[in-house]
Amino acid sequence: MLVKREDLRDLIDRIHNEGKTVVATNGCFDILHVGHVRYLQQTKSFGDYCIVLLNSDKSVRSIKGSKRPINNENDRAEVLSALRYVDYVVLFDEDSPRDLLDKMKPDVYTKGADYTMETLPEADIMKKNGTRVEFIKFVEGKSTTNTIEKMKEG
Repeated sequence: MLVKREDLRDLIDRIHNEGKTVVATNGCFDILHVGHVRYLQQTKSFGDYCIVLLNSDKSVRSIKGSKRPINNENDRAEVLSALRYVDYVVLFDEDSPRDLLDKMKPDVYTKGADYTMETLPEADIMKKNGTRVEFIKFVEGKSTTNTIEKMKEG
């Protein structure tokens, strides 16, 4: 379910009042593939509710270039929301969800294993807020970039 940014804090407060945990992750999730699905499955395993902070079209263009995203933000949000591992989706326009993560204060935050605590841009916020960070290994050879390259090759 797509949640407005301004409603996120109330949602998390309700979840915490139920004694449940929030796990958050973020990304573009442009062309959904098995790597994404396994990543989200593992993310969900760390808490009761999984919230995906989804880069908006503006944010994806800023990070990936003018030819991306392939799928627009509404389509990406709808596809993610249909997955059983994803409870809520929140769009953000910035290159990084730092401010959003600082406001939401998830119990757990997941990131790809290509990061470490030393290279994680949000590490200071996670430490400040007492958020546990879990790094998830990628599925070898599965990425949106690889999918796009295969499509180009025919």
